[in-house]
Amino acid sequence: MAELLLEFFSEEIPARMQTRAQGDLARLLDEKLKAAGLDFDEIKTFATPRRLTAVVNGLPKRSPDVRDERKGPRVGAPDKAVEGFLKAAGLGSLDEAEIREDKKGDFYVALIEKPGRDTADVIAEIVPEIVRTFPWPKAMRWGAGKLRWVRPLHSILCLLDGKVVAFDIDGIESGKVTRGHRFMAPKDLAVKDFADYQAKLKKAFVILDGDVRAATILDAARACASEHGFGLVEDAGLLAENAGLTEWPVPLMGSFDEDFLSVPPEVLATSMKAHQKCFSVTKGDDLANRFVLVANLEAEDGGTAITQGNERVIAARLSDAKFFFDQDRKVSLETWVPKLKEITFHEKLGSQYDRIQRIWHLAKDLAPIVGADAEDAERAGILCKADLVSDMVGEFPELQGVMGRYYALDQKERPTVANAIADHYKPAGPSDEVPTAPVSIALALADKLDTLAGFWMVDEKPTGSKDPYALRRAALGVIRTIIENKIELSLWWAFAKAVGQYTDQKNRFVEEGVRRLLGPSEPLGSVRDTLAKVVSALGASDAQDFVRDRLRVQLRDQGARHDLVDAVFALGGDDLLMIVRRVEALGRFLDTDDGANLLAGTKRAANILRIEEKKDKRAYDDAPDSKLLEAPEEKALAKAVDVVEKAAAKAVADEDFEAAMAAMAKLRAPVDAFFDAVTVNADDPKLRENRLRLLNRIRSTTKTVADFSKIAG
Repeated sequence: MAELLLEFFSEEIPARMQTRAQGDLARLLDEKLKAAGLDFDEIKTFATPRRLTAVVNGLPKRSPDVRDERKGPRVGAPDKAVEGFLKAAGLGSLDEAEIREDKKGDFYVALIEKPGRDTADVIAEIVPEIVRTFPWPKAMRWGAGKLRWVRPLHSILCLLDGKVVAFDIDGIESGKVTRGHRFMAPKDLAVKDFADYQAKLKKAFVILDGDVRAATILDAARACASEHGFGLVEDAGLLAENAGLTEWPVPLMGSFDEDFLSVPPEVLATSMKAHQKCFSVTKGDDLANRFVLVANLEAEDGGTAITQGNERVIAARLSDAKFFFDQDRKVSLETWVPKLKEITFHEKLGSQYDRIQRIWHLAKDLAPIVGADAEDAERAGILCKADLVSDMVGEFPELQGVMGRYYALDQKERPTVANAIADHYKPAGPSDEVPTAPVSIALALADKLDTLAGFWMVDEKPTGSKDPYALRRAALGVIRTIIENKIELSLWWAFAKAVGQYTDQKNRFVEEGVRRLLGPSEPLGSVRDTLAKVVSALGASDAQDFVRDRLRVQLRDQGARHDLVDAVFALGGDDLLMIVRRVEALGRFLDTDDGANLLAGTKRAANILRIEEKKDKRAYDDAPDSKLLEAPEEKALAKAVDVVEKAAAKAVADEDFEAAMAAMAKLRAPVDAFFDAVTVNADDPKLRENRLRLLNRIRSTTKTVADFSKIAG
């Protein structure tokens, strides 16, 4: 078995493109090698700022011979069919085909034999194809050539079992040479195989593996901060970016003037990260006037000149940030609110000013449900987007909300209002915390519900993998905020309130959306009736179902059994917290003997009903006749169903799902006794029908808590 070593050596590859490039190279090699009939053990790919590398282990020396048969048209078929067959099979004439007989007559068969090829010949063919079709997000041409690559491509290393695979791509000939670090070891390095390649690169100050570079940076940065009595502010994204910018990372510590510490720490950290890719450090709980930079070499002066250069740049950038901060504080948030009219939220949904008018109304409506002060929710809603017109957010958009909080506190707004301005964007992702303060919860829900309702009204829904307005994230934000804060909220009611704000604004696109949802001939009627119809139509067009489906996915991702989720979702319902509690209670119930046995009995009843209803072409959903209950077991079951149905319904109404399951458990014994002693399909038609009605009572009673037919087992 042979090893393929492949390296594309170029000018600097942007850090943000390296991970995707590794995946694309592995995918293209996998597809093309397998298409050529070459199996292998594994492909590993690596990226540094100046190279994209792959090693393929376990390749055969030669692809196998292939013998295939291709069935063609019948003898005497039209000329076009015959011509198509000959072309597809690669035959010159019908004389090269066999004639075989089957039940339908004689037909042509082509015997296609493809001899195997040397693996080196296959590689010499597929590597140029990969280079010419590589899917870089952005590529360039250089010089007089036509080749496109992310940056000018200098050389290609290609070895199969230590021997060069020869080919030429626009004047770049393949070879066995790579290069080390640009400054510390720039000379050519001839290599024999991957082990030799990796070892020589390391001696030439290149760490090939990006994960190893990241670990090296993190360990050294922590040590650097700790050595000076500080703590490192760790940032996974910044760490990955520095690993993509360096081949031989060397963390160094720099400092800035303490006067800049009067600027919010988020601003300092963001400025240093955005402009110089530096890590912040802390002293206790506070940001320190230090930073850790990552150099790409071991400097002769120990990094003094590099550190001083970074300090000069950071001082200038922090000076700009302090200026923005000081200037912004001279203007009140309320003064900025009218300027939001100049910022478009969406061409069909109006400006950010229009949006906050909807949000503050909705936040005020949500306030009593989440235990928030309505006036604070209204105030926070009015100010929540004001910082979008500030100089600081103009420079660093990722600080929206954060700066609004600082400016609100500076202007003596209530802390609950200021905190809500920062928190209402949460959660920004799956690992982000949800807001927990009542005013923050009301505002965060209002913001996301407004987004979901609006984009559904103007028919801008996610399609497939495309979600340009992050509606899936908004839906998950609603779900997590509700579930983690244990909020009982009707989605229907929430969407009704959100839609109501849009209809009050009389937006032309929204009016078109209302008409589209209701149909061209549907009378609008009163505002209340119209709103009810719109919300129902939204549900039918899956605005509410969209949120429920996101909850379904989340529950499964968290380990809930898919069949239990389906069993609860089958009952409908728009209170997300109640759905989650019901799934959890059902899971615990089915783990008990009573639950497992009741499930078996219920499924048996449902199966009998399904078979008999299909055979009789009718449903047995009438109440059973007590006068036709003969056997003691069926009388006992009928009585138990009456008791359990009432108890379970009351428990569900009281939102006590544990009690509902406990009530259901009382059906186990009478159901078991019924099936042991009673023949459902009795000879007497009246008895048979009555017993089928009794089985239907079992099915309908268990549906008080879940659709047991959806549960496996």
